[in-house]
Amino acid sequence: MMAMNDHHSSHHTLRLTPFSPSLPLIFRQFLLSEGFVGIHTPKLIAGSSEGGSAVFRLDYKGQPACLAQSPQLHKQMAICGDFGRVFEVGPVFRAEDSFTHRHLCEFTGLDVEMEIKEHYSEVMDIVDRLFVALFDSLNERCQKELEAIGKQYPFEPLKVLLEKDLTAYFSRGGPIAKGKSSHPSSPMKTSVAGYYMFLQEAGIEIDPLGDLNTESERKLGQLVLEKYGTEFYILHRYPLAVRPFYTMPCSDDPTYSTSFDVFIRGEEIISGAQRVHLPDLLTTRAEACGIDVKTISTYVDSFRYGAPPHGGFGVGLERVVMLFCALNNIRKTSLFPRDPLRIAP
Repeated sequence: MMAMNDHHSSHHTLRLTPFSPSLPLIFRQFLLSEGFVGIHTPKLIAGSSEGGSAVFRLDYKGQPACLAQSPQLHKQMAICGDFGRVFEVGPVFRAEDSFTHRHLCEFTGLDVEMEIKEHYSEVMDIVDRLFVALFDSLNERCQKELEAIGKQYPFEPLKVLLEKDLTAYFSRGGPIAKGKSSHPSSPMKTSVAGYYMFLQEAGIEIDPLGDLNTESERKLGQLVLEKYGTEFYILHRYPLAVRPFYTMPCSDDPTYSTSFDVFIRGEEIISGAQRVHLPDLLTTRAEACGIDVKTISTYVDSFRYGAPPHGGFGVGLERVVMLFCALNNIRKTSLFPRDPLRIAP
């Protein structure tokens, strides 16, 4: 194992968990077995890929440019090119001034995009089976490494439900149906409105059209663990106002979106959604989010000849390692971490 001095503490900390290289391999193997194609997208782009101010801007031979906040725009363009299902493992850049235990300015992104046949739950089903495969493979292949990490940073194994009848769907008014997952170890899935009710019943007041903050996420994680015995669950149908411009609104209520987040140990680890594949709606959404449409014109134009309904998700490798091993700081999972204060070595 490799250790380096941590500028944020007086003792040596684990800088590279020994099984970090295994994660991209398991990720690739699973997706290739599901008919996905690996792609590589540019990290120098003309405009923001996510919107907002958390973007590194630079001069590109006299033209304004950005470091890609995700491969979002280009993996969607691959779907428009009839790839059907694609994935990428590559660097992601976020210029956030986030001095937290779980944010980095550069990290390794694991990204997926796929055609949707009927419903965005198809994307959540891929997340379900992918992460069960990741958890199972890490526990099987990396027992010695996990034991070594546990000696330095003791942690409890991740708790994941193994029964079949786990999927609970909620309307804004409350639970309306329960169904069975096609996989024997599926995470809980419920709408954000359903979990908002859950938090309110516990005496926690939150904005029903806002996003969950870190404190609310952690409290929700405790409540889910106490009630259902799992630390791995999915929230979907977020308010549209808190999601990126390319997220598809719900057909029954455009206040909400066909989006989801995945949580491990009470912290968000994946963000995903069905995407807008209609160019006029995409333009309207981009303008509403303050994005200069001229900077993403080639992206919008790629949908003008027709595009299938599609969706996907992205996850940071370092955050998976941090939460799987219940580490208290994401910097312990990166060999050369990049945060708002660290640009060397």
